[in-house]
Amino acid sequence: MEDGAEKRGCFECCIKCLGGVPYASLVATILCFSGVALFCGCGHVALAGTVAILEQHFSTNTSDHALLSEVIQLVQYVIYGIASFFFLYGIILLAEGFYTTSAVKELHGEFKTTACGRCISGMFVFLTYVLGVAWLGVFGFSAVPVFMFYNIWSTCEVIRSPQTNGTAGVEQICVDIRQYGIIPWNAFPGKICGSALENICNTNEFYVSYHLFIVACAGAGATVIALIHFLMILSSNWAYLKDASKMQACQDIKAKEEQELQDIQSRSKEQLNSYT
Repeated sequence: MEDGAEKRGCFECCIKCLGGVPYASLVATILCFSGVALFCGCGHVALAGTVAILEQHFSTNTSDHALLSEVIQLVQYVIYGIASFFFLYGIILLAEGFYTTSAVKELHGEFKTTACGRCISGMFVFLTYVLGVAWLGVFGFSAVPVFMFYNIWSTCEVIRSPQTNGTAGVEQICVDIRQYGIIPWNAFPGKICGSALENICNTNEFYVSYHLFIVACAGAGATVIALIHFLMILSSNWAYLKDASKMQACQDIKAKEEQELQDIQSRSKEQLNSYT
């Protein structure tokens, strides 16, 4: 009998613990971590591959793409900072979800909300909104290299097509990377045509970089969705804390009135006893 009661007690404890998990915040955190990891990891490797392609084929003179190399190196360092910041920020938001969800109230009993706690929740709402808008820009920016690589890939597909393959017109099909503004117009050669362009598309650097940029763009989109999810959760938690503070104020007033009524009744009884 004691073993059965102990098992039931352990089972009930596990159910209560599972009930105290903020699943919405947990899903948003996992999605945020996954999106940021995909964007940072794939973006870092894809940028390195892009520099290799430019140096080997489109800009053989180092001075022509020196500025671009410095910018890409700076972006790679920024990626390290983004990964570290969002790892910490995701954990903080998950912890905030644990302490503001209604399941915590059911698990640990009544708790008192403070003005400082409501202010912190409001600050997280504002900060998550700003980060969401910023990541929308990052998502749009990450689509630019996908567009560039897609144009090169589609041009190579035209070269490989039976209508143009093996004809003299193949050498007139070109891609001028200078028109995208990533290297100056005096860069040499800048423009690649025909079979030379097809060879670039067949290289491992091009294939890997193209697909990594696609995955990085998808990771940025997943991060935007995660931040929107977080924003909805934080707004709901902030409204819950606001309602809880109003309920707490009403309970305090009610308790004060009951205490005053008890004091009046006790004084009345004392006066009756003194008369008798």
